[in-house]
Amino acid sequence: MEQLEFFVVPSPCVGICTVDDKGYCQGCMRKREERFNWLSMTPAQQLHVIKLCRQRYRRKMLQGRIPTEEPQEPSSPQQDLF
Repeated sequence: MEQLEFFVVPSPCVGICTVDDKGYCQGCMRKREERFNWLSMTPAQQLHVIKLCRQRYRRKMLQGRIPTEEPQEPSSPQQDLF
């Protein structure tokens, strides 16, 4: 018996249950199978899913920060004063 089995891993659900174009829940970033099978998973499996969700969230945030337009030329210091 693993020590993890003594503790309940809370569901990462935040109540925003809509799916994005890749099939991930936009609230918790779990796949459909991960959401439906959550209660039958072992605590170790649940923690692994949470780790995957964090990675998906970070990847999604990084993709959103990629500039979509040409970078602007920096303004001269004098322009910043006025």
